[in-house]
Amino acid sequence: MKHDSFKTYLHWGLTAFGVVALSILFFFSLFKVGALVHFFQTLLGILMPFVYGLAMAYLLTPVFNWLHARFAPALQKHVKNPRRAARAAKFLSTTLSVLLALLLVAALLWMVLPQVISSIVGLVESNLLTNSIQNVTGWIEDTLQNNPQFEAAAQRVYAESVAALTAWVKTDMLPQLTNLMSGLLGTLTFFKNVFIGIIIAIYVLNSKQLFAAQAKKLLYGCLSTRRANIVLDNARFTHRVFGGFINGKLLDSLIIGILCFVGMTALRMPYAMLISVVVGVTNIIPFFGPFIGAIPSGLLILLIDPLKALYFVLFILALQQFDGNILGPKILGDSTGLSSFWVMFAILLAGGLFGFVGMVVGVPLFAVLYSILSGLVCHSLRRRGMPEETQAYYELDHVDERTHDILYNEAPARPAAGSADRPE
Repeated sequence: MKHDSFKTYLHWGLTAFGVVALSILFFFSLFKVGALVHFFQTLLGILMPFVYGLAMAYLLTPVFNWLHARFAPALQKHVKNPRRAARAAKFLSTTLSVLLALLLVAALLWMVLPQVISSIVGLVESNLLTNSIQNVTGWIEDTLQNNPQFEAAAQRVYAESVAALTAWVKTDMLPQLTNLMSGLLGTLTFFKNVFIGIIIAIYVLNSKQLFAAQAKKLLYGCLSTRRANIVLDNARFTHRVFGGFINGKLLDSLIIGILCFVGMTALRMPYAMLISVVVGVTNIIPFFGPFIGAIPSGLLILLIDPLKALYFVLFILALQQFDGNILGPKILGDSTGLSSFWVMFAILLAGGLFGFVGMVVGVPLFAVLYSILSGLVCHSLRRRGMPEETQAYYELDHVDERTHDILYNEAPARPAAGSADRPE
């Protein structure tokens, strides 16, 4: 009896200690927000190679699985030791996956980077803005020469727009592009993180089955079987949504970038490579991506030739219609299951919190959270014996508290003949 009392007191004492410790930690975090943010930023900077490595390994997993499914049976036939055959299959699959990724990145940089840099340098060093202003002014004068009042108004609006655009290009766009290029390619820290990330990606790809087994072991050791099964099912669903969306979106954006370059080259538009890279990269962002890439690109072409800028806008509209109605659904399908409203909500929220990365992963992340919440709601409804379909709640008036039956609104009574409708 005394032993049971001691256990009870010990339990309550540990609980009280935990509550007090958490309260102190909570109040400390309120008054030391800046220090906590700095701590997490420092920690993220230290762990950035692991972030790069895990991201690379996750993106290369489909390639690794495809190669492993072909190497493993062939090596098992020719190697007598099964464990040695399995190790050789993993080694070959990992090596070829990383080499293919490096070759692809090197080929893209070799084709794209020199033209992008030359385009940016040409924008800075040439008198493009001055010449473009003169060309567009002459075009407006020739077009509106029969209407002097409208011409004066158009010239005034155009001059103000050009002044604002010129200031934005000089003070914001070019410095940001220069900082971006120097930040991505000119710093030793970035290359160090990428190099270590490649090594981590090799370890993760080669040992991903071991890591998965250890995670399952920990999961079933700490949770009940039912809860562990639920967590495992949600993890698999998350993998399907993220993998299908991100890999599909990367492939879709690559195709759109190539089609944009081919179309702009055929139409003899300026800065075809630079604009195609911008359109392809921003196309990764759902919903807003086409506008984010097309607007500055159209303004850039407008400085050179207004008529070609009009052709570019029409070409981009046609290209995005092809992407949204044919190519995108063919590659992605309904990988998220979200409506357009929730897609917009997820992009704005995640983009405001995490920037470009948030705009890319916000949609699949919100789709996972939406699915988990929907599953919890449906589970609660099933326990009460209520329908799970949303259509059953359109005309709901209230639910019977004892039977949980849904009671619907009664049809409105028709007014008697000759009576006039009055607002209540």
